[in-house]
Amino acid sequence: MEIESKNETKKSLKWFLIGRFLITMLFIYVSVQSLGILYNSLILPTMSAILADQQVSVTAKGSPVLLILQMLLYVMTSFLPDGLGGYAQRVIGQHVGGSFQIAVDSPLFSGLRGVVLRLLIIIMFLALIFVSVLPYLVGAFYYYRTVSKKVNELMEEEKAQQIAYERERNLLLSDIAHDIKTPITTLCSYSKALSDDLVQGDKRQEYLDTIYHKSMRMNELITLLFEYVKMDSSGFELHREDCDLGEVLRECIAALYTDFEERKITLRMEIPEIPTPYSTDKVQMMRAVTNLLSNTIRYGKNGGKTFVQLKEYTITVADDGEQIDDELAKHIFEPFSRGDKARSTKGGSGLGLSIASKIVQMHGGELKLNRDYGHGYTKAFQIILSIED
Repeated sequence: MEIESKNETKKSLKWFLIGRFLITMLFIYVSVQSLGILYNSLILPTMSAILADQQVSVTAKGSPVLLILQMLLYVMTSFLPDGLGGYAQRVIGQHVGGSFQIAVDSPLFSGLRGVVLRLLIIIMFLALIFVSVLPYLVGAFYYYRTVSKKVNELMEEEKAQQIAYERERNLLLSDIAHDIKTPITTLCSYSKALSDDLVQGDKRQEYLDTIYHKSMRMNELITLLFEYVKMDSSGFELHREDCDLGEVLRECIAALYTDFEERKITLRMEIPEIPTPYSTDKVQMMRAVTNLLSNTIRYGKNGGKTFVQLKEYTITVADDGEQIDDELAKHIFEPFSRGDKARSTKGGSGLGLSIASKIVQMHGGELKLNRDYGHGYTKAFQIILSIED
């Protein structure tokens, strides 16, 4: 379903972002630690060795307490508005600024060599700052690139899904038009013949019966279509309650028992007497099971057999009708998935299995087609429910 696909996409994106964030943080941590080791083991000892033989003198005048006070006042005034903060800092600089001074005297800083050395120190200082923040810049760039690439991929995937959805919707509308047009054509021609009094005797009753059956056929199709669209809407939700799955099966079979008798289909059941409790929307689950049973009645053979079983939260509906070919099996649960022969002779809508599949998915289960069921049956539809539910 489209909603489930979006939820899976969100979950995938969430774990992708978490994973890339952890990788980025690990890269930054390793890089910072490596730079720290490099600085302490190479850069700092090298600078200490260069300055070891130099006569360096450092003199300080004034009270360090005033320097600390000045720094604290500067920090406090930085929270003031720009104009007022700047004025306050100038006043602090005038009254406290010259109270503490540090002077460095070394032969390295004298003459032209001193100027060059000062420039090198400034460049080295800026380089150290750049190298210090480099891991964070690289990490941010990596995270930005990977996340952007992932988002672009998801957007392309969503676009492709939207195109596929539009194509499927157009096919759906085309099939609806095809299925409704056929009975409408019959209704128009037969009603016109009756209106013009062109049909008499038994033929007249045959035409009336045909009009009735075609009308019921259209009503069935519209009802199924309404159910399909309703379940695909965002506002639809299940109303689940604890019930016995065995009782659900018995009620569905009882409702269709006369249909099985009309087709002379032998019905065999294996439903445990011990209740099988499950939290389900009983109305919707009965609709799913009924659709499977109706599918067996419609496409099974006269005088055939049907097997209904409930075993360990798996509902099986098997029959000995015609086998389903490989191509149809791939799309059996898609709306209007029917062979041309079935479309023209059986009168199925192709929506029943799709609706059943949606209902089972909303219950957290899966509807599967088993063409190798055996035991004298050509195929079986199995509802596999999750016990955790």
